[in-house]
Amino acid sequence: MDAEELATAVASLDRVLHEKMRLAIATALYHRGKADFNYLKRLLKTSEGNLATHLRTLEQIGYVRVEKRFVGRRPQTLYELTEKGKRAYREYVKNLAKLAREIA
Repeated sequence: MDAEELATAVASLDRVLHEKMRLAIATALYHRGKADFNYLKRLLKTSEGNLATHLRTLEQIGYVRVEKRFVGRRPQTLYELTEKGKRAYREYVKNLAKLAREIA
């Protein structure tokens, strides 16, 4: 793979998902389905503010759907990848694997 092909391959990676925290969130949601905010915070060992910022970005681009509900009297916020988010995640993983094969 020459430098131009490498640049093209890297450019094909989804810039939103390429950020490591957003990729970690997408991976967790892709494999788990729905997850609440506190679960994601514990799993990813991040702050509330950092997690909220990245979830908002994923929601704004249409990759994540947010569901707010009450469990008993306690509010709970659930997150789930949309179909668009699932497609983007699969495509990202496919492109990353292709890039890794080409470099190796």
